[in-house]
Amino acid sequence: MSGYRHPVNEKLGLEVVYAIVRAGGRQEKVEVGTVLVVDRQKAGDDGTLSFAPVLLVDGETVTHAAEDLAKVSVTAEFVQNERGPKIVIQKFKNKTGYKKRQGHRQELTRVRITAIG
Repeated sequence: MSGYRHPVNEKLGLEVVYAIVRAGGRQEKVEVGTVLVVDRQKAGDDGTLSFAPVLLVDGETVTHAAEDLAKVSVTAEFVQNERGPKIVIQKFKNKTGYKKRQGHRQELTRVRITAIG
């Protein structure tokens, strides 16, 4: 399968390597060095995390078969835990005197992708 090659990358001789990973109910496009914010994850003892790839693009080779992707791992290093922006949930029912106010801040983890392969 011949894929699209960006003209600048072809001139410079750069090979594009990226992966689409499953992270907390979403899919994110990552390359080595990408900083990613995902739902709170527990890092291992060595401070690394692993993500399951859904798609891998290595130059002109596109891998999407499950048995081939089982051999591939995307590793990331833990950067910091943080909390998302505050959201306010308000409920109100007219003419009954019912009103409720509740807040929420999502717990997040910032990671940096270190290796694809």
